Amino acid sequence: MSKLLSSSLLCGAATLAGLGLGATAALAQTEVKIGYALAPESHYGVAAAKWEEVVEAETGGAFEFKHFPSSGLGGEREVIEGLQIGTIEATIVSSGTLSNFVPETGVFDIPFLFRDLGHARAVLDGPIGEEILVKFDDVGLHALAWGEQGFRHITNNRNQIASPGDVEGLKIRTMENPVHLKAFETLGAAPTPMAWPEVISSLQQGVIDGQENPLSVIVSVKLDEVQKYLTLSGHVYSPAMLLVSKSFWEGLSDADKAAFEKGAAEAVVAMRGFVDDVEEDGVATLKERGMDVAALSAEQKVAFQEAVQPAYESYYEQYDKALIDSIIATE
Repeated sequence: MSKLLSSSLLCGAATLAGLGLGATAALAQTEVKIGYALAPESHYGVAAAKWEEVVEAETGGAFEFKHFPSSGLGGEREVIEGLQIGTIEATIVSSGTLSNFVPETGVFDIPFLFRDLGHARAVLDGPIGEEILVKFDDVGLHALAWGEQGFRHITNNRNQIASPGDVEGLKIRTMENPVHLKAFETLGAAPTPMAWPEVISSLQQGVIDGQENPLSVIVSVKLDEVQKYLTLSGHVYSPAMLLVSKSFWEGLSDADKAAFEKGAAEAVVAMRGFVDDVEEDGVATLKERGMDVAALSAEQKVAFQEAVQPAYESYYEQYDKALIDSIIATE
């Protein structure tokens, strides 16, 4: 055999071996389907991108995230149920739907519970938040971290809101959350639970008058295109959560689990940074887009707090009063 032929054969064998190794590496890559309700440019999308970036860096590209933003896998409840049965690996989800799976998460949705973002973050990042995260393992899910949406505000097409009387009879979309429903019922509104994919069309068609969400959502989904009035009510703090399927989690090595935990932690930092930016300049953005924007004064907030107070009796029946008091007392 000539040296030239021998060399060609060796090169060919090396090429085939390299292709084989490449194919093996590609086959070894694990797909992670991640679904979330909002657009890639939202705080959800920013967090999902950071989560992916860190996991890929920490694992040498062993995982490939496949994103399904804008409710591409269905509403939040459907996505969480997908995690439970193992057809979806990960999600970033609002707290409103989570109370259907772990009821204790609903405690954070009590109106006027948190003083400000710093107070809310201290509670969620501390023992109280951690105790609730671990409960998700009992329902086929694994919670990695608390994310954030910010304080919720009311938008509508009927009138600007300055007093509890302005809410009376308002057909307002809420999440499927009994705490939110009770608060708005107490104020005399007509709360309408509705999955997010149905909201924009319902506002356009006049099925509902308004909705309530943090500025991070209001800005990113351009609610100004279908809503005239924004009232900066700050009535409820809205956390989010980074979840994975329990079956997926249990199949990971310890090193891969650490990578997902690190990714989730950095995703939360990115998500909160996005919320901070929107809280700072989101109002100006919405005004530029033509929304009629007004903020409740301190005195007006007190009037709302007093009007919603009867709902607290039902909250004390649902959640331990000592837990609610400990959240309020957290510094």
